Amino acid sequence: YQTKLEFALKLGYSEEQVQLVLNKLGTDALINDILGELVKLGNKTETDQTVTNANTSVIREASSIESQRSESPLQEDATEDGDNLRPIVIDGSNVAMSHGNKEVFSCRGIKLAVDWFLERGHKDVTVFVPAWRKEQSRPDALITDQEILRKLEKEKILVFTPSRRVQGRRVVCYDDRFIVKLAFESDGIIVSNDNYRDLANEKPEWKKFIDERLLMYSFVNDKFMPPDDPLGRHGPSLDNFLRKKPIVPEHKKQPCPYGKKCTYGHKCKYYHPERGNQPQRSVADELRAMSR
Repeated sequence: YQTKLEFALKLGYSEEQVQLVLNKLGTDALINDILGELVKLGNKTETDQTVTNANTSVIREASSIESQRSESPLQEDATEDGDNLRPIVIDGSNVAMSHGNKEVFSCRGIKLAVDWFLERGHKDVTVFVPAWRKEQSRPDALITDQEILRKLEKEKILVFTPSRRVQGRRVVCYDDRFIVKLAFESDGIIVSNDNYRDLANEKPEWKKFIDERLLMYSFVNDKFMPPDDPLGRHGPSLDNFLRKKPIVPEHKKQPCPYGKKCTYGHKCKYYHPERGNQPQRSVADELRAMSR
């Protein structure tokens, strides 16, 4: 008991917390099991304190909410947050075909993607779609919910890229170039599952921009779902990726109680601030690398 108690005290836990865990698990419990329960207990305590503080704050300010509503700091924060969000440029053809399972140009998919960003507070959302998609649906080019395109165009969200017919042949402008150019010039985000390799090879600055600002996505039935880690596990969160200036902490995980002595490497579920964004190798791997 004394050994386990000293171990927990070194990690910053109190004797009362240790006793609670040992009463639950028994005195024969393993150190790892005790540590896991302590972590859960610590998180629960922090949550309870947060809720208590929030409730106290609500009670204190309840009497003055109506009079201060017009000058609410929450509204100011929402306005500032809206200004902090990056412009969104959506590859309409890519999104529509993805929602239509690559068989149908589903305009509903575009609407779902647009609504997702508008609900998050984005004010500058632009969709590019080739103008020939305004034509009547054909067996070789099926289109559904076509009226959505007209509606989004009236709302000045959707833009049709030029196309025309010359001697019975359709001449179409390259809509991908419109998408990348506008996103680059507005310092925004490209929403597409296309890698734009041909355009990336044209200009070095476009390649860097596409690598850093491309937001891929998935559709689960009628749910638009971008990834929580657009640039990988060591990149920014989705919230910060969509902002000009990050305001959400990147690391919400609890710091690893073992610190630099942790041997789990990249498999460790806790946060290691000393490792930064570098791959979290285990101590054994680091020793092998040093010996080489």
